Amino acid sequence: MYSADTLHHAKRLNISPEALHNYLAAGQDRPGPGIRRTLHATVKTVGSACNLDCNYCYYLSKEQLLAQKNQRIDDAMLERFIADYIASQDGEEIAFTWHGGEPTLLGVPFFRKVVALQARYLPPGRRIVNDLQTNGTLLNEEWAAFLAEHDFMVGLSIDGPRALHDRYRPTKSGQPSFDAVVAGAQHLRRHGVPFSTLTVVNRHNAREPLAVYRFLRDELGAGYMQFIPCVEPRQFEQVAPGHLPASQLAERGSPRSRPGHPLSIVTEWSVDPDDWGGFLSAVFDEWVAHDLNRVRVNLFETVIAQWQGKPAMLCTSSAFCGKNVAVEQDGRVYSCDHYVYPEYEIGRLGERSLSQMVFSLRQLEFGLDKFNSLPGECRRCDYLKLCYGECPRTRLLKTRPGEGNLSYLCAGWKRFYTHAAPTLARLR
Repeated sequence: MYSADTLHHAKRLNISPEALHNYLAAGQDRPGPGIRRTLHATVKTVGSACNLDCNYCYYLSKEQLLAQKNQRIDDAMLERFIADYIASQDGEEIAFTWHGGEPTLLGVPFFRKVVALQARYLPPGRRIVNDLQTNGTLLNEEWAAFLAEHDFMVGLSIDGPRALHDRYRPTKSGQPSFDAVVAGAQHLRRHGVPFSTLTVVNRHNAREPLAVYRFLRDELGAGYMQFIPCVEPRQFEQVAPGHLPASQLAERGSPRSRPGHPLSIVTEWSVDPDDWGGFLSAVFDEWVAHDLNRVRVNLFETVIAQWQGKPAMLCTSSAFCGKNVAVEQDGRVYSCDHYVYPEYEIGRLGERSLSQMVFSLRQLEFGLDKFNSLPGECRRCDYLKLCYGECPRTRLLKTRPGEGNLSYLCAGWKRFYTHAAPTLARLR
């Protein structure tokens, strides 16, 4: 029934021949009965261009790495992307995520063009939602009115109270950015624009979890929160995830597996694994005690769902990934937002459709490798179904020869899961 190639690759990827056949058929615009193509793209409309100069930014270096000559998507590429993105999936809702760099550098007129093109290509019976990820410093009344008019959801980057935020998020001229971000949030609130805070948990703010959480909740008025652990190998600007030589990986428990050591595997601003676990535990307790069903914290909502046997809400907590690609301003497409390196380019708009790129053998292998490369320690772990080894980009710790690597944050995740387990059992 299936070709020799299909049987070979199915065995190699540890999936059924039927699943492989159906996946690849979707990429040829022949989805099987009852199968809907779903994918998501994070769009880098200005490449790595930004008005801030955050120390830990994983994207500023892309200008050199990708030889970005023009950091603004042109009109033809924008239209090609919007038409292709809509045509490449079958769900009722189509979610666009506008990212950077800093996408607000393009101004409101650019995004008026976006919504006009979306309306032109949207088929009957389907709807579009837009997410804008921004540092917030350029938001004003015009921006807020536009975002409210077109029902944009905003992701606002802020790392906590003034001193914690400004430590790693200066402007290009080295000035603090805190006041401008808070002013941007105030514009959003005045116009009723829903926003989620995105906080990079680093070596320093991780040690003040309640100060961070209470500031976001009480002073900024955030009803949605995302916490992203900062984990950056020292060579992250040039070396793609999964391509560090084994000799440069760290032994678990060694001084090199923590930030601050002269030979540490990670940058000095990367979060300490133990501090990550402590941060999550403290914030979780505060959230359960005061804000359950009132404030949405994505990491906590997904762990509750997974504890109850439901699917993960985040790719980092899922067994598999690969459905969230990154689209650069020049039309180049990469396997993931955190894998924008030449090794992970999967195609270019105009040469192949997004559907052909995402529902391809190469991208499927990328997505399945998250689970297939798990070391034995992960497979035996009591918390496997909550973590699945976390994002592969954080797997920087050596395990036994011949096995996959372990997440740099493993100890932190275990600390949090062990702490939260009694409460999760009660909530169930």
